[in-house]
Amino acid sequence: MSARIPATVVTGFLGAGKTSLLRHLLASAGGRRVAVVINEFGDLGIDREIVTGCGIPACRDEDIVELANGCICCTVADDFLPTIRALIDRAEPPDHIVIETSGLALPKPLVKAFAWPEVRARVTVDGVIAVVDAAAVAAGRFADDPEEIARQRAADPSLDHDNPLEEVFEDQLACADLVVLNKRDLLDDAARARVERDLAGALRAGVKLVATDHGRVPVQALLGIDAAAEDDLAARPSHHDAEGLAHDHDDFTSFAVALPAIADADALIAGLRAVVARHDILRVKGFLDVPGRARRQVVQGVGDRFDSYFDRPWRAGEPRQSALVVIGRSGIDRRAIEAAIAAAAT
Repeated sequence: MSARIPATVVTGFLGAGKTSLLRHLLASAGGRRVAVVINEFGDLGIDREIVTGCGIPACRDEDIVELANGCICCTVADDFLPTIRALIDRAEPPDHIVIETSGLALPKPLVKAFAWPEVRARVTVDGVIAVVDAAAVAAGRFADDPEEIARQRAADPSLDHDNPLEEVFEDQLACADLVVLNKRDLLDDAARARVERDLAGALRAGVKLVATDHGRVPVQALLGIDAAAEDDLAARPSHHDAEGLAHDHDDFTSFAVALPAIADADALIAGLRAVVARHDILRVKGFLDVPGRARRQVVQGVGDRFDSYFDRPWRAGEPRQSALVVIGRSGIDRRAIEAAIAAAAT
């Protein structure tokens, strides 16, 4: 029997830099045939478009599969397993499969799927890579104060102070074989050392932590981990293991905002920062049609930090349109956000 195809699961919270790491991996694949499965939370396929617009010769459209508008860890049987079977049944199957989960996905249910008999004989989980936003962690965005929670609960036992963001973050770390501390350039040496120390204390024995910028990690460190994670599930604890809970995304919502052509992208981004400051928005990402420019402009934001660049040219016959995806906590005021973004675009 031929050797099993290795698969790498790339997990990490919203805006941590998973897509940047994926683009770097594809650019450094060294002749490997790499198939990519991209899962997005929302109905507008931004991440796949960012990857296919990267201009990497080895990045073929047919090798980039998108599973949108649904969490991959919640739709394993219906969506993910048929996708994997289709890839490995090709006349020329890939040398490696990379799965980029949505920022809200738990990796363990996905790893469990590789233990299914129909997949196990032909694919193995080479490793789980968790990408972490260094600046977000340094700001304490995924850490609660246990003493303060205890005081509040004592004052009002009916209050529920569970933090779903923290649970997702902790589950991603607990399942990882390699943790990539991304965006280290946003921290000074003291803050970076503190974050590395805190994260190291939360990792399983033997799990390595690599600090980098823009997802630039040597491909030799990303591929070939040989973890066989599907055989090691007991060592990868999850909050949902302990609580016996079904995983859902009722705490989060996403929606797309269509915009006109954008003559001043800097003004729009300034307006987006103001919108993020007023509302409980976690992530903004999308494309802009800039008049007079042959290429589309990519905009990505996490918190109040935004990045933008021009990627591929608009294709012949392709509608030139601007659109953004907004991801936030459930209950955010969609109408107010849409109106504020529309005002910033004028």
